[in-house]
Amino acid sequence: MVLCRFLHFTVVLMLFGAWVFKPLLLERDTTLDQPLARLSRWLVAVALASGVGWLLLVTVSMAGTGAAAFDPATLHRVLGRTFFGQVWRWHLLINGLLLVVLLTSLRASRPLQLLLAGLLLATLAPVGHGAMFEGVQGQLLILNQLLHLTCVSAWLGGLLLLVMILRRPHGHRLNAMLRRFSGVGYGLVAGLLITGLINVRALTGALWPTPLLSGFALILLIKVALVGAMLGLALFNRLRIDHCDQRLATLRLSVTLEWLLGMGAVAAVSLLGTLPPMIAG
Repeated sequence: MVLCRFLHFTVVLMLFGAWVFKPLLLERDTTLDQPLARLSRWLVAVALASGVGWLLLVTVSMAGTGAAAFDPATLHRVLGRTFFGQVWRWHLLINGLLLVVLLTSLRASRPLQLLLAGLLLATLAPVGHGAMFEGVQGQLLILNQLLHLTCVSAWLGGLLLLVMILRRPHGHRLNAMLRRFSGVGYGLVAGLLITGLINVRALTGALWPTPLLSGFALILLIKVALVGAMLGLALFNRLRIDHCDQRLATLRLSVTLEWLLGMGAVAAVSLLGTLPPMIAG
């Protein structure tokens, strides 16, 4: 389940974030259009496969038997009578529509692609701990989770684009590109930190769960450490923007490492979603 969640979260976050950041980083440059289009088709296909796998694993967990994953009646009950299923059927439908769009002439419609990718990301917000609360409190927590996912998606998707650009940097104005990325990055980091703290406070009833080195709190600490390392690398790159084209190898390594640390943070989140938060009191 953790592996499936990690794979699904990763591809959905990357997809939306890369499409959002592309106009900002590349402006009217079309050199990455074809590679990004090919990568996007793979990401959407993997998202659909891992999304179906997630549904089957949840069905097995709820029914308590592996055979339930292939029982149409059980799958129908999960999709129709559980909160997860009611959200997930829309999620899978949007995923399927997005794959159809990318494989047909509709792929020329960038707004349609971005709309469906945004809806795909949005339908991840109610899944997991967001379903713990009902009423207004639950709706606000889901909204906060959506904002959190959007910030994460834009940051990781932007890093993915930078990795692709730095593999073939010739013809790109790296200095200006990195300044645009870091400028938006300040807002993303602020949104990420604020919404993350709200999530922790809502789920645990405290500013930080305890005991510190066990269960939910330990994985959360690992996630925060990974994000802190990403921020350190981002600051390092920001301070060395001038004449960055003369330090391409170092820049490429630093951005790639920052991206990989982001993947580690997503892996920690995938595990957190399967653990019960420790509610204070």
